[in-house]
Amino acid sequence: MQLAVLAGDFLLSRACLTLASLKNTEVVTLIATVVENLVTGETMQLTTASNKRFSMEYYMQKTYNKTASLMSNSCKSVALLAGHTTVIAMLAFEYGKNLGLAFQLIDDVLDFTGTSASLGKGSLSDIRHGIITAPILFAMEEYPQLRAVVDKGFDNPANVDMALEYLGKSRGIERTKELAMKHANLAAAAIESLPQSDDEDVIKSRQALIDLTQRVITRNK
Repeated sequence: MQLAVLAGDFLLSRACLTLASLKNTEVVTLIATVVENLVTGETMQLTTASNKRFSMEYYMQKTYNKTASLMSNSCKSVALLAGHTTVIAMLAFEYGKNLGLAFQLIDDVLDFTGTSASLGKGSLSDIRHGIITAPILFAMEEYPQLRAVVDKGFDNPANVDMALEYLGKSRGIERTKELAMKHANLAAAAIESLPQSDDEDVIKSRQALIDLTQRVITRNK
């Protein structure tokens, strides 16, 4: 464990040196923000005793911090390093943000479904660790009594089974997929808002980025 931590520190230090060599203070700030957001997101997730974890707004902010911040700020950094305008950089940011949110929402669905259309075939890793994600939050809106099950925790397998039963009766999975689709469409819209170009390579690259938004929501692992 200690060796793994040291290895992580070494990689972080090398990344910081590489980042500093770019000599672009705005990009350095963006990547530093990513690290700050990652730590904040992990802290939010560990605060399982807080009633805020039952808030969809809190969940989406945590999801941005843990996943979408890396994608959004990385995309924006690339745009800035390429010498594009602030407007283009913000479109790149919006693409990465919405792609990241869509990715994580589908990830949360797959934790319950895995590669099967039926519930309970995924790893159930999140719920077993007491992490409440979008499918359960949406199910809780339809079945408020699910809150009492969640409050009991999931150390008892019977509580897991009960939560899955409520989830199966609800539209939790469907609504999470719909939300992921919304963000995927917003990501695609950001690319479509970029200035038009007749360059064949640019056209292919833009289409690849749009195709990626669909692959994120149709993946099964």
